[in-house]
Amino acid sequence: MELIITLSDQSLEIRGENRERFAISSARNGAGEAMGSEATPRGRHMVRARFGAGLPEGAVLTGRKFSGEVYSAELAKQYPDRDWVLTRILWLGGLEAGRNQGGNVDSFRRFIYIHGTPDSEPMGTPASHGCIRMRNADLIRLFDLVPVGTLVTITE
Repeated sequence: MELIITLSDQSLEIRGENRERFAISSARNGAGEAMGSEATPRGRHMVRARFGAGLPEGAVLTGRKFSGEVYSAELAKQYPDRDWVLTRILWLGGLEAGRNQGGNVDSFRRFIYIHGTPDSEPMGTPASHGCIRMRNADLIRLFDLVPVGTLVTITE
């Protein structure tokens, strides 16, 4: 199994036995690998870690831990500027030295995730701070299929 993320059409496709396609939202700043760029890194990656198994849809994750909160409109009003990481996390690590691995371009040290976002956030439009955002229900489906070590290719 491999995941193919295509930035130009804002999609994530599962290739393998289970072929599915999901809408995503990548970085508002476009594609890029540099630390602090808030851009989505390109190239070959792998899922290095998974967080959130068994948590409720909309669970708020802070520092990869369940905060005890579940996203709601009231919570959003309370924290209007928060970059919500919800439901599950697939943490990506780059596989290409000098491109997305090591030094100032390391995807893992940049905390590049595939994660859930509020359903009010647009899909199909770049809006994240570098991560790949998905609808929570879609992410739960993906998470249940994707083990650690799954290859992920991010292309323009």
